[in-house]
Amino acid sequence: MALYCIGDIQGCDSALGRLLERIDFSPSRDRLFILGDLVNRGPESLQVLRRLRRLGDAARCILGNHDLHLLAVSRGHRAPHRNDTLDAVLAAPDRAELLDWLRHRPLAMETTVGGETVLMVHAGVLPGWTAARTMALASEVEAVLRDDAAVDDFLRDMYGNRPAAWCGGLQGMPRLRVIVNALTRLRFCSAKGVMDFEAKEGAASAPAGFMPWFEVPGRRTAEVTVAFGHWSTLGWIDRPGVLSLDTGCVWGGCLTAVRIDGEPALRRQPLQVHCAQSQVPGLPPG
Repeated sequence: MALYCIGDIQGCDSALGRLLERIDFSPSRDRLFILGDLVNRGPESLQVLRRLRRLGDAARCILGNHDLHLLAVSRGHRAPHRNDTLDAVLAAPDRAELLDWLRHRPLAMETTVGGETVLMVHAGVLPGWTAARTMALASEVEAVLRDDAAVDDFLRDMYGNRPAAWCGGLQGMPRLRVIVNALTRLRFCSAKGVMDFEAKEGAASAPAGFMPWFEVPGRRTAEVTVAFGHWSTLGWIDRPGVLSLDTGCVWGGCLTAVRIDGEPALRRQPLQVHCAQSQVPGLPPG
């Protein structure tokens, strides 16, 4: 059995198919951990959802900001963006089944391989959170998403940049919004965990007083490896405690997988395919 993490697919099913061929993926033998943003901006979101749902437990998928956006649009709580490519999903005969499957995906996953703990999120983790705390907070949002009586209120009020920092005393929607923003939107934060959502370029573009979330001194997930996507302008990074896998497939870059188990020579080597189906030229990553 082989375990792979895969970065942001964003509706590029053709590239995903070629990547699975490259790694010789077998659903009866191997496991995929997909790091969120399964859909949107690329041309084949419907095909991606159908493929991953069909794979069952062989493909374990995290929710990203574009996946949450699809859920909000589908239930009438968010207007479609002019650059969305979600129409095929919304018009599909199996729409209800696909969207129900999507809202039952987690916001964080964790696995231990050869004594190494790998925490998987879409975007980032606030510096004061441990891996265990991250998993517990993610489960709070997951419970609301899966609750038929609560999901609509949550999706309606999910959007916004405030509160900008975590406080243990937060309750209700402000609490859930901070969790969602950290796990699905975070790039830069201050040493005290205040989040910035304006800067979207590479690590060197941090606003004054901010830094990439994984460079905050004393971050409490430094003892585990955090695997994440979301940040295409950051690209591939593999260093102690950090594994960044969004290599800009939908922007004309590559779709990347990395094996996280097996012999040392097999681990952490980027396995990539180029994506020919890029988004509208000049559109900023989101």
